[in-house]
Amino acid sequence: MTNILLVGIGGFLGSVSRYLASGYVQQISKSADFPYGTLAVNVLGCFIIGFLSQLAENRGLFTGESRLFAVTGFLGGFTTFSSFGNETLNLARDSQMMNALANIGANVMIGLFAVWLGRAVAYLIWK
Repeated sequence: MTNILLVGIGGFLGSVSRYLASGYVQQISKSADFPYGTLAVNVLGCFIIGFLSQLAENRGLFTGESRLFAVTGFLGGFTTFSSFGNETLNLARDSQMMNALANIGANVMIGLFAVWLGRAVAYLIWK
């Protein structure tokens, strides 16, 4: 139960942070044509997960519980794109280039297809 609470509290804080940060960046960009806020959050999340992963793997600075809170909870709420980036980099680092490329292709292509399919199904149900 403690682990669930750690992930939940971290996720809450990450989601609120994403909302505030992406809104702020989008506002200062003054762009209605490109989602700079989302891009900024995804890039920042990738930087943070890389930074924390390096500290966790090579310095042993995190307990299992602190990793659940910070990585799974906070960064999971902030952006799951950071997890995707970290997992892909880990595959490449471990000389699993085909799996890394497959992960990129599958997440992008299947993700976009799933968004399209969800929209199509909603349209068909509520047209």
